[in-house]
Amino acid sequence: MSDITRDDVAHLARLARLAVTDAELDTFSRQIDAIVDTVSAVGDIPDDIPPTAQVVPQTNVLRPDTTEPSLPREAALAGAPAAEEGRFRVPRILGEEL
Repeated sequence: MSDITRDDVAHLARLARLAVTDAELDTFSRQIDAIVDTVSAVGDIPDDIPPTAQVVPQTNVLRPDTTEPSLPREAALAGAPAAEEGRFRVPRILGEEL
């Protein structure tokens, strides 16, 4: 136990300009004490254990990058509400002049 006392919590609350009740002081002192104990447990890990980012080994699953024929322009534009010069025609939204 790291022994975070009510006085410690009250001091921190004063520094942070927080209004806390007596019940909150008890609750916060237990919670902060548990947090400090949990964080300090990291120091108990033996030095010979290598750091890991993942517990289970991961590998990338990638498919081969191959070129394939795309949809013909006419087929893509067939479902468009409006097309012009082989492109989708959309309403102008910025009001810019060409």
